[in-house]
Amino acid sequence: MSQPRVLCLGEVLYDFLADQPGLPLDQVKSWTPYPGGAPANVACGLARLGTPTGFIGCVGQDALGTALVELLHTVGVDGTGIQRHPTAPTRAVYVVRSQAGDRTFAGFGDHNTADFADTHLQADQLSIAQFETADFLVLGTLELAYPDSRAAIGRALQVANQHYVKIVVDVNWRPVFWHDEATALPLIHDLICHADFLKLSEEEAEWLYDTVDPGVIAHRLGSVEGVLVTAGEKGCAYYLGGNEGKIPAFKIEVEDTTGAGDSFVAGLLHQLCQHGLKNLTNPDVAKSVVSYASAMGALTTMRPGAIAAQPTAAEVEAFQYLQQQPG
Repeated sequence: MSQPRVLCLGEVLYDFLADQPGLPLDQVKSWTPYPGGAPANVACGLARLGTPTGFIGCVGQDALGTALVELLHTVGVDGTGIQRHPTAPTRAVYVVRSQAGDRTFAGFGDHNTADFADTHLQADQLSIAQFETADFLVLGTLELAYPDSRAAIGRALQVANQHYVKIVVDVNWRPVFWHDEATALPLIHDLICHADFLKLSEEEAEWLYDTVDPGVIAHRLGSVEGVLVTAGEKGCAYYLGGNEGKIPAFKIEVEDTTGAGDSFVAGLLHQLCQHGLKNLTNPDVAKSVVSYASAMGALTTMRPGAIAAQPTAAEVEAFQYLQQQPG
């Protein structure tokens, strides 16, 4: 396996998706488990596209944890950075769905959010050698909620800085992971200060910056190289390499939006690795990078689950080709 060009640090888990769309939590009769967790989704999406990727996180010494480690290996993700916790369980998240396919996180079953193994990622056990060959480190904000994993993120940022690894932050705001919003806000803003590339949903952009304009957000942050604001069926706005623009959403039949934003990030990073950062100053390159990321995200919504639904590079290219044909 090639040395990872991208490292994804954070949670890997099982999403238990309601089998009955449109029903509230207490009326759901059955659930189907799908592997997920935003950083793991990004890692698998990149591996599916052919970019060497490593995952850093912690799972339990349980059947769910073992299944996730095996899945990452099967997809082609380097698992050198995976830690196993002897007693804490691997995280399971329950997800209800609307008739239109939109999902809402409905909690963690019988557990509290801090009970799970991912919260115990140890800073002193990070594989430093992985950072020596990486170009990008992908971070979400969920693991900032817990002292151990927050310290691991801090250590990863230190090591990444020493090795000139670019930082990609996907805000991925999920209130269910936090005890209160007031605690989250300063931690999230502090993490974003380290970002070279920032990806937010429209709702997250409004919440953090009172605007959905990526150029305005980039100006406020000062040193950021890219800001991408995704808006589902409304498409995506971007600031990339000094270029600004909007990409309309693809017209598709949506089955399940789980993991679409993570696939977008995977598509973005795959293209950044392909094109190189210097070429982002070309407006045509910047637009094509974001268009590819949008196609990757769109294709993921056409099947259920996150990792299970991710396309290959050939599928993304075929989809883009078809979208460009008249009629």
